[in-house]
Amino acid sequence: MPRSISLALTLLLSIPAAAADPAPNRLTAQEKTDGWLLLFDGRTLNGWHDPRKKSPPGDGWTIEDGAIRVLPNPRIREDLITTRKFRDFELTFDWRLEKGSNTGLKYRVQGSFFLDRGKYKPGAKSFEEIVGYELANRLSDRSHPSEKGGEEYVIAMEYQLIDNATHRDARRGPLYQTGAIYSMVPASRDATKPVGEWNTSRVILRGDKVEHYLNGEKVNEAMLNSSAIRDAVAKRWQKDAPTLYEQLAGMPQKACPIALQHHNDAAWFRNIKIRELKPAVR
Repeated sequence: MPRSISLALTLLLSIPAAAADPAPNRLTAQEKTDGWLLLFDGRTLNGWHDPRKKSPPGDGWTIEDGAIRVLPNPRIREDLITTRKFRDFELTFDWRLEKGSNTGLKYRVQGSFFLDRGKYKPGAKSFEEIVGYELANRLSDRSHPSEKGGEEYVIAMEYQLIDNATHRDARRGPLYQTGAIYSMVPASRDATKPVGEWNTSRVILRGDKVEHYLNGEKVNEAMLNSSAIRDAVAKRWQKDAPTLYEQLAGMPQKACPIALQHHNDAAWFRNIKIRELKPAVR
């Protein structure tokens, strides 16, 4: 082998693996300079409202192999919510699903409420009816759930994350597929990797303009104060849950937490990073 080729191979093999594939849940020196914050350290739920520390303890989340894992079929189903709030930001995160799974990332969080499975509206034919009944009557209490358990529902915009190929909701069309603003603005294309592989998503929110990226491709762009968003919110919520409709239709530009959705399916999150952006010029 010529000496020049041998030297080149030696130099190539001496490059640390981390240079080509950075370790997850860490910030590079450049990211720190650029103002990025790490929302998950790979080991703890510091920076999140840990359901396991609530009363009664939540049982829907854990940490596994450097990732936050959603545990299916908990007694109390609840999203994982950051302790910090953000107004205008750029957010990136990695995620992967099991076959047939569904989850999401929520932003512009307007609040939450508990739905006790033992106190659903009698004869309700839809989730929207169940929500409207609870908001009108406030029968449920997370601190004292019935034997049937319940769900803490977070009111927000949602970056949909789903198995596009097999989940029945995704088969309804782009409004319900990965990258959509769930049920409001459809994803423009399917840029997901095969189920079981890690994907990378990005959300850029400045003022009322939001952009969704998936594996390096822009798959959504919308104005959250647009008539299209308001019409979509009205179509789903105005009749059965007018209180929730008013909260989403009139969302102010304010600092809000970020939430990882618990949709009762197995999912993993890691490399969750955020940097605040200067507010949009009005």
